[in-house]
Amino acid sequence: DVQGRIMMKCHLSDMPELRVGLNDKLEDATFHQCVNLSTYEAQKVITFVPPDGEFELMRYRCQDMVSLPFKVLPSITEFGRTRVEVNVTVKANYSSKIIGQQVVVLVPVPDNTSKAHILVTAGKAKYDATKHALVWKVGKFVGEMEHTLKAEVMLVATTRERKPWVRPPISMSFQVPMLSSSTVRVMYLKVVERKQGSAYKVERWVRKMAKSGDYLIRT
Repeated sequence: DVQGRIMMKCHLSDMPELRVGLNDKLEDATFHQCVNLSTYEAQKVITFVPPDGEFELMRYRCQDMVSLPFKVLPSITEFGRTRVEVNVTVKANYSSKIIGQQVVVLVPVPDNTSKAHILVTAGKAKYDATKHALVWKVGKFVGEMEHTLKAEVMLVATTRERKPWVRPPISMSFQVPMLSSSTVRVMYLKVVERKQGSAYKVERWVRKMAKSGDYLIRT
């Protein structure tokens, strides 16, 4: 599912009323105390007099029609007790006009890993013994592009019988500006002036940001 929030940053005089219209009727949402809940229930319009500065207008949760920003295709093969081959391909599902940022992929490896030979088509990757994982960092991930990590992981040989390796999931962290993973859209933002003749110029600016939460891929 997707957990989202709408942040507001307001610097308005005369305490005008604001109205925000969304394209979807949210079933699981919580609002800032400044929101008129009775108006929202009746008209599905978020009406409020904003406090000055930045604040969280609302939080919501969506389970249907979720669009994942990345598709991850992992292939992990164990060869006896001494070697593991890793092949992970990541594809961006968003437009080529959008660029993902701070993309980090953590690929878990066995605790008895001694070293890893890694090749990537973008970014940098290394074996981190403290995390028991291959850490792959891609600073900028252009939409519709596909990148791959290939690694040969060498294990410390042992004569003792070891328990089978229970593979933890691959995890990702990222930020994708101008992308929303839910179908929720801000359709309009209106400023209702309370004083007659108090017209002033208002600059409206709406931006989107998709951030990773628990983004896990089972192998």
